[in-house]
Amino acid sequence: MSLQPRQPSRQPSHQPRKDPSVDYVITDFGAVADGVTNNREAIQTAVDKAHEAGGGRVVVPTGRFLSGAIVLKSHVTLHLATGAWLISSLKSEDGIDFAAEFDDDTENAGWEGGCFLFARHAEDIAIEGHGTIYGQGDKVFYDDDSDNGFHESPLAVKGALWGRPRTTYFEDVTDLTVSGITFRDAAFWTLHMAGCNRVRVDGIRILNDQRAPNNDGIDPDTCKDVVITNCIVSTGDDAIVVKNTPPMAARYGACENVVISNCVLASRDSALKIGTETGGAIRNVILSDCVFRDCSRGVGIWVRDGATIEDIHVHHVSGATRQYADAYHDGRRGGWWGKGEPIFLSATPRARPTVPHPGVIRNVTFDHISMTSESCVFIAGEDESPIENVRITELDLTMRRQGTQPAKWFDEQPSARGLYEHEIPAVYVRAGRDVEVSGTLRREDGYAGRPLALTERSERVRVDLRER
Repeated sequence: MSLQPRQPSRQPSHQPRKDPSVDYVITDFGAVADGVTNNREAIQTAVDKAHEAGGGRVVVPTGRFLSGAIVLKSHVTLHLATGAWLISSLKSEDGIDFAAEFDDDTENAGWEGGCFLFARHAEDIAIEGHGTIYGQGDKVFYDDDSDNGFHESPLAVKGALWGRPRTTYFEDVTDLTVSGITFRDAAFWTLHMAGCNRVRVDGIRILNDQRAPNNDGIDPDTCKDVVITNCIVSTGDDAIVVKNTPPMAARYGACENVVISNCVLASRDSALKIGTETGGAIRNVILSDCVFRDCSRGVGIWVRDGATIEDIHVHHVSGATRQYADAYHDGRRGGWWGKGEPIFLSATPRARPTVPHPGVIRNVTFDHISMTSESCVFIAGEDESPIENVRITELDLTMRRQGTQPAKWFDEQPSARGLYEHEIPAVYVRAGRDVEVSGTLRREDGYAGRPLALTERSERVRVDLRER
């Protein structure tokens, strides 16, 4: 079925907060720290009691507490003490299934699975402390039998590919805070927020297996007024993804006003991805003062579903990008998207498009970017969807081979163009208008004899890279 547009059903809470400082310790409600007992009932009771009282802290003390899915509620803080482990059950009957939320007509169709920590149509929710939320993702993949020291190919999934639970899913939550804690080994997306307003994510660590597919770090989906700071994120899939999935766009409109700063991001895909899900506008996104390490891509911007991505600003970023692929899978090379591009902008149709044109990317700036990469600055639109007004200044790019694969691939997945061989210049522009790239360039290994820039069907492109 396809979702019909609807308005969120949350109503502002008129219940006064009685004493938000009151603690509801889960062991007082029967929780057992043996790592085996399912403590779902005890933890949910503590949450419900705090909510009914007008607010409070639900405390997970030191110890290992297994649980099925927990529904968090307005004015409740989930506090994990130092040494506390909150462990997600992987049993389907212990989860909350919201598969219909992603029953749309893009590549997302058919995604399913539940989540561990859940809230919808709520306000004033926090997860904080110095404990760990453990998704048990290491239990859902086969061991890597590759002799490649980089473990470049994705691990295989035991059972259904999309049957893995998200660690968290928050929809239509206003005033959401996640701070201090560590997320470890997510089975699927780690921190997924859809249609949320006034979100603060500060000082968290996400430590997922970099060989595991689809374990995104932080996903603001159709959210507004989001601040992500001081985080360390290491994932197999994208570290941070700003997106607007079509069902969420129909409910909540644009995804806008997202600030990301002072983070260390590592990913076998993109450090920062904007898109590919673009059912509605994405605008006013700023990333600054971040380090990228061990990434397939640095910053990637995709438009696919007919919307506009605009006013994106990235500055003061350093790091490295390289290819992670060592085998053919289903007729394509490697299991990871990305071929080491430091900057990647793409406006091209999906393999099975549902809109007349992919959409628009415009008004994008990059400034003071220092990267060592295995591929080029890639800017590729289509005649019906040109990429417009892109300024890349003070770029310091070193093109150097870092992995085992030759640099000869362009990767526009997911799209009808897919993955294909192409000469790798320093800058590639297709269907671009008003594009400027300036800074310094160092080319080592086999990159030195390649073109500085290649353009196709573009207007007003200026590339001024001083070789050093």
